[in-house]
Amino acid sequence: MKRRFLLWTLIAAAFLLAGCAAAGRTREFRPIDQPALSRVTAGVTTGAEILKLFGPPTRIVRLSNGNAYVYTSKLTKTTGLWLAVVTFVNMDTRQDQVVFFLNPQDVVTHWGASFNAGEAAYGLPF
Repeated sequence: MKRRFLLWTLIAAAFLLAGCAAAGRTREFRPIDQPALSRVTAGVTTGAEILKLFGPPTRIVRLSNGNAYVYTSKLTKTTGLWLAVVTFVNMDTRQDQVVFFLNPQDVVTHWGASFNAGEAAYGLPF
């Protein structure tokens, strides 16, 4: 009787502890060329020059006084642990973003940037 109980306990433990672990990385869009930002001057640089430097924007926002070209690049790092009964997952998504504001004459009036994609990190999924 004790042997049978021990056997079933071992089988149950093996079933519950069986699983796998995984790590993944996903990048959405191409990285933003940070050194090219030094060639952008408010009041001088045109929308055509922005397109030549950075390519097509992720999104164009129509504003009452012009347009905004939005460039976004996301990086996601994922770790996971799958057990027979329970799943643990950790996802860390960070993004780089640059927004150029253009007036009706298609000239950059101002721009802003944030660069955080490099801070995405793998972490324990607990």
